[in-house]
Amino acid sequence: MIPTSEWLSQWEQQRDKLKCPVDLNDYFILPEMAGKQLAVIDFGPTSIPTGQILVRDPLCYLGSIKEQPYFQTASVGTYSAEACVVKPDEDGDCARYAAVRLRFSDVPAVRFEEALIGHEDILGMGDGEFFGFNVDAGLACICDKQAHQAFCDFASRWHQEHPDGNLYDDYFAALFAESYRENPQYQRNGGDWINWKIPDTEYHIPMFQSGFGDGAYPVYWGFDQAGEICQIVVLFIDIQLAYT
Repeated sequence: MIPTSEWLSQWEQQRDKLKCPVDLNDYFILPEMAGKQLAVIDFGPTSIPTGQILVRDPLCYLGSIKEQPYFQTASVGTYSAEACVVKPDEDGDCARYAAVRLRFSDVPAVRFEEALIGHEDILGMGDGEFFGFNVDAGLACICDKQAHQAFCDFASRWHQEHPDGNLYDDYFAALFAESYRENPQYQRNGGDWINWKIPDTEYHIPMFQSGFGDGAYPVYWGFDQAGEICQIVVLFIDIQLAYT
């Protein structure tokens, strides 16, 4: 959506409130945080044909064409999605995906600020709060607006052909299980991530487990020294806060 001039004025005045409380660079550089061993894994290509990006739970909130992308845009292209993984520990916890990012350039990010759609009540935002997106199926994805349209078209056709079917159980579950068989490291048996190529298109959408599961999670743009967007990062786990 196109934000109103009044909203943009509020956003400019309140941008300090939208800064990320942690340095997200550390998630993809450090081998350990808060006593937890970390790893970085590559989910493969993500198609960004328009630069308008959505981050959503793909099973619960991506199927409506009314879903709006963030009002700021990224560079058009194809970029690898990568995850910061908290490795399994001796207490028996599984691998947890703490953050997932796309890098639009090799220039480092010097500032991270929450990604917004353009209608949020920034003035009513309290200390320590964020807007984020909701997860109700334990999954999230990063996709371009054009890929979102293709996803909606696919889902509509699939439900017409399978009126009594369940999109996850009858379609995606097999893809996640295949992902586990091909890339078992840092996945549970049923699979924790896929790189999905939408049928009859060239668009790739990564889908991945959402850290600790259902909840609300923030998304941040990374800005380089020149003030240009160079990353987008989905933050699932504040590692220092969660593990200390």
